[in-house]
Amino acid sequence: MAQFFYDNQIRRFLIQFAKIFSNWSVTKGNDPNGNPILMRVPIMYGDQSRQAATILANNSASNLPSAPMITYYISGLEYDQKRTQDPWFVDKINVRQRSYNSDTQSYETTQGQAFTIERLMPVPYTLRVTVDFWTTNYQQKLEIFEQLATLFNPALEIQSTDNYVDWTSLSVVFQDGITFSSRTIPQGTSNPIDILTWKFYMPIWISTSSKLKKMGVIEKIIASIFKGQALQDIQNEDLLLGTRQKITPYGYKLLLLSNQLQLLPADEPFFPSNESLAIPDNPNTNLYWSALLNVYGAIKPGISQIWLQNPYIDHDIVGTIVPDPNDDRFLIYNIDPDTLPQNTLAPVNSIINPQMTGPNAGLPGPMPGVRYLIVESIGSNDSTTVAWGGLVANANDIIEYNANTMQWYVAFDSQASTSVDFVTNLTTNMQYRYAPNEGFWMKSYEGWYDQGDYSIVI
Repeated sequence: MAQFFYDNQIRRFLIQFAKIFSNWSVTKGNDPNGNPILMRVPIMYGDQSRQAATILANNSASNLPSAPMITYYISGLEYDQKRTQDPWFVDKINVRQRSYNSDTQSYETTQGQAFTIERLMPVPYTLRVTVDFWTTNYQQKLEIFEQLATLFNPALEIQSTDNYVDWTSLSVVFQDGITFSSRTIPQGTSNPIDILTWKFYMPIWISTSSKLKKMGVIEKIIASIFKGQALQDIQNEDLLLGTRQKITPYGYKLLLLSNQLQLLPADEPFFPSNESLAIPDNPNTNLYWSALLNVYGAIKPGISQIWLQNPYIDHDIVGTIVPDPNDDRFLIYNIDPDTLPQNTLAPVNSIINPQMTGPNAGLPGPMPGVRYLIVESIGSNDSTTVAWGGLVANANDIIEYNANTMQWYVAFDSQASTSVDFVTNLTTNMQYRYAPNEGFWMKSYEGWYDQGDYSIVI
């Protein structure tokens, strides 16, 4: 027994087509105040057949068809040979749903059902539709036509469904000719209702049913089980498919200093002196990038990437990698500047210790707009200094010289800060970050990245 399949595809296009001509109005005289009375023009499907004429006449020979009215009907359906594509093509898409909690009526973070949908190539057709405008006078005809005439220039797009896996839902409506009046000369003794006929066509697709496969064998994938935590990982629902998974090759950490990336052992703790504003030395390790990357495939120098996830930056830091020709322990990391955090503070000229140097004492003389990030406190409320005058500032503050007052002042108060700020040192062109919960300046993106905080894109 053959299976029955009917999806109302042409009917849905007709419904959307009818909505184009819905909710339009014409005037029906004026009210006592001289304001025009608007009358909505109805629309129905029906060609000029005996059955449609009977409906319009309210099933009575003594009734005349009411007007104004809009009717539409299919005047042609043709196979469109020029839009034919590969008839044997099958498109496969994977759909993963998030689990839905019916009690809270909200979606959860774990995966629900998963499907594979196989869509067959649809067949192209041209749908031709004729619209008749039934009017009692020329004024009504011109009012309706003028409201609709500007919509099709050159076409109007419609959508038969909002199902995102339906690749045949979009179409466009083109106009294909207008017969302004149905009356002829001579008219004779009868006075028929005047009809404006407007022809349209739509390139549409007719598709057969899709094959839906439910994936129910694999429910969970545990990636990078490390340090004997298999039981905890299996019980962790956040590792379900559909949530974010962090996969770290062999549990290695990563160290970024200047433009060099270095692998760090997973078991050995390493805390580089990132609190210091000086660049720390690279540790001496025996981990080589070639041994790691060859497991996943050959890298393409200048094309392959490593993405870094910094907790203080909303997006990933992206950079291309090139093997260091002199030392296989390092990768040369060229960061995309568009992925770096934007500065929130004006740049500083240098980072200084105000107790060791000052204007005309190791530093240039005071100039308008000169800014320094200081690493030690300076001054007090009851004393002044030769170099800094009455300036009172704390370590991690940014100070600036005001030419109007000829005094130094605190431009950034680190102790009063409540948000994460970024600033660039013009001397080294290095960016730094200040977070109130840390209480000191650190390099904004340099330092070490723990397991799961980076990904390799070969």
